[in-house]
Amino acid sequence: MADSGERNRGGQGRAPLRVWVDGCFDMVHFGHANALRQAKKMGDYLIVGVHSDEEISKHKGPPVMTEEERYKMVRAVKWVDEVVEAAPYVTTIETLDKYNCDYCVHGDDITMTADGHDTYAEVKNGGRYKECKRTAGVSTTDLVGRMLLLTKTHHDRENEAQLPRDKVEELRENPQARSPWTGVSQFLPTTQKIAQFAEGGSGPEPGDRIVYVSGAFDLFHVGHLDFLQRARQEGDYLIVGLHTDPVVNGYKGSNHPIMNIHERTLCVLACRHVSEVVIGAPYTVTEELMEHFNIDLVVHGRTNVIPDTEGHDPYKVPKGLGKYKQIDSGNDMTTTKIIERIIRNRLHFEARNKAKEEKEMRAFEALQKQVKSGQKLIEESS
Repeated sequence: MADSGERNRGGQGRAPLRVWVDGCFDMVHFGHANALRQAKKMGDYLIVGVHSDEEISKHKGPPVMTEEERYKMVRAVKWVDEVVEAAPYVTTIETLDKYNCDYCVHGDDITMTADGHDTYAEVKNGGRYKECKRTAGVSTTDLVGRMLLLTKTHHDRENEAQLPRDKVEELRENPQARSPWTGVSQFLPTTQKIAQFAEGGSGPEPGDRIVYVSGAFDLFHVGHLDFLQRARQEGDYLIVGLHTDPVVNGYKGSNHPIMNIHERTLCVLACRHVSEVVIGAPYTVTEELMEHFNIDLVVHGRTNVIPDTEGHDPYKVPKGLGKYKQIDSGNDMTTTKIIERIIRNRLHFEARNKAKEEKEMRAFEALQKQVKSGQKLIEESS
């Protein structure tokens, strides 16, 4: 492995900087994607180590998605160059050297082993560690909490209105506030975040065959991924239309969508098969929409097509123009199946979420003690 001087390579003709990131990447979401985006900006080649089901179960509790599903999802994130399967849970200098990586990047949150040790202690001490900013307002724990809410009655609006006024105001005004039932924090979208995720994209080239798909794409998963990969094969430029939250709730009901339209936008934008996203696309594919985006083909999967509010087929126009095709991705994963996994293992996941919060609180309290001890030493020496 190169020495520390060579690791800080720069200038024209330098060797590419290789960056290592590792994690569970369970239910891959835009928070994961944002960390990978930041890590890629710190170097030239991004290698992502994904932990096995066995390792995650040992240190955190059972993952929602299988390791094969998680490997596939991480490979589809457009900033990832290479994936290492079954990466060790504790990051070592030996691992960085094995894959010829200059340094490791992780978010500014604390990650602990089952016995309470910092999983990045060795690379931190060895000067081979850099931090990126964690995306506030989303985590796998948060998403699990949102899905567990579906099994309860206190998410009903009439019951929600019974919250004390001060708690309602806190949830409305404080981005760090947490739901009293699920621990779900509030994600605040910005135009800058959307622009960051859309970076590197460009419009279609002359002669490109433009393909259009639309839907909820809630809890972006391997079923969506395989469908989009298959749809992209039908042309050169893939546009994804995302339905608004009220529209999705209208045809899926209950507490759907689990992720709001801003969160769903970032998840879809992070997919390497997607060229462009229409935020708040109409449910019915109109002639005006097809002309505006110069669409050559509208693609739909094997899911049932629900009539629009007027009882009409939302794909009537592209079908009439001979520009409609139904495809089979070969993957039967759905958002509903993910929710069923959560509900089926509800007690396990509730225990995991509680244990994670308690572990993070203990780590935070230990850090506070270290800070206070350091301040006391400074005061005594002055």
